Amino acid sequence: MDLRKLRLDEPALGTFSEERDEYERDYARLIQSPSFRRLQGKSQVFGAGSGDYYRTRLTHSLEVSQIAREVARRLGKQYAFLAKKEHPGLMLDPAVVEIAALAHDLGHPPFGHKGEEVLDHLLQEEHGMTYEGNAQNFRILMFLEKRAGSGSGLDLTAAVLLATNKYPYSLDEPGRLKGLYSSEWADIEQLRHSWKMPKGRSTLEAQLMDLCDDIAYSTHDIEDGIRAGKIQMNRTFFEDQRLIDHLVQEIVEDQGNMEVGWHQVDIPAMVKKVLAAYLEQWEELYGLYDQETSRTRREMKARWVSVFAGKVGIIDSSAPGWKKVTFVKDGQQDLELLRTMEILKKLAWVTLIKDFRVQRLQKRSEIMIRRLWESFRIPDHGRLIIPPDWIANYEQHKQSWTWPRFVADYISGMTDAYAEKVYAELYASKSGSIYEMD
Repeated sequence: MDLRKLRLDEPALGTFSEERDEYERDYARLIQSPSFRRLQGKSQVFGAGSGDYYRTRLTHSLEVSQIAREVARRLGKQYAFLAKKEHPGLMLDPAVVEIAALAHDLGHPPFGHKGEEVLDHLLQEEHGMTYEGNAQNFRILMFLEKRAGSGSGLDLTAAVLLATNKYPYSLDEPGRLKGLYSSEWADIEQLRHSWKMPKGRSTLEAQLMDLCDDIAYSTHDIEDGIRAGKIQMNRTFFEDQRLIDHLVQEIVEDQGNMEVGWHQVDIPAMVKKVLAAYLEQWEELYGLYDQETSRTRREMKARWVSVFAGKVGIIDSSAPGWKKVTFVKDGQQDLELLRTMEILKKLAWVTLIKDFRVQRLQKRSEIMIRRLWESFRIPDHGRLIIPPDWIANYEQHKQSWTWPRFVADYISGMTDAYAEKVYAELYASKSGSIYEMD
């Protein structure tokens, strides 16, 4: 049996889809799932519904998948060892990378990172449990989503599941901030064992998906920020010492990103250098395109995506016999470009997420999620106001599904608009019709 196409719960009910390639079946199962459709109503940076222009989790996922698929195709032609297929984790199938990119953000709750933060705090504070977006992703793929004949969620192939697994750890391990809940980790660990995966290492496909996610974030979110006027393309904005100080602070405090070698450089000096070069490129293109802001903005985004995507390569990892997907220059990891990307990511974070108006919206979001939690947290009360199909599913699985996790699952599956609707029905004077179909 092909280890990459192994499914945890097959065989399921046979249909005409048996004629399709296994990854085509995965793709169909994913994009036809309610969780995937709901991404159109979840915030990327600006709240879903803020405007027709701005990205949602759905459009972000589509863009990541496009970048990842094309890079995978190029790398397949560039690196001869990939054709040898010596190890299931050292392969790059464009279809697998594309599906993983489409699936990578399913676990995000309404209202972006603030929603994740609030749910985690509530679970930790009251029950000693965690909520983590990557873990929730696998909970959706492997349990919450249903398909006929399967008890394992969408029952995707091993290759796609492991390509989606950026953090191959259990959250039960002491000190782990990112990983999988124990309920899903048991099956993923079993797949990793059958593949003989090195401990703590991700497949090349997972690494590529993760890097392309960063590429999209550091280019597309900045484009949205410029469009919204939060990033002002002038020297007064880019040379503001407060902006530079904020960026330096974010870099220094991000302990999860020390491997790009910040200790090797003068961080404030590099931040100023990257910002100056970015603005200089904007001014050059702005003049070239007859001072047309919209065209300049799109060209800036396209050029930076091209720069980053064109530098993605594969080098030997520190783990014997393993490989690493990263930016490569002259056969070595390009730390300079990795640091540049991190500065642009932090620019998006500081100017968008940290904007006081966005913070007001996030405070409003926090209040809504906390009050929804309060409404559902007591089982005898909560079961009266949660949809019957959710309650029936809980009753079927309650031996392995605690009520707090059930409530977190329900809230996290909401779109921004649906969370606001339920909140309004419970706490505002205006309510929806009792004939609405939830």
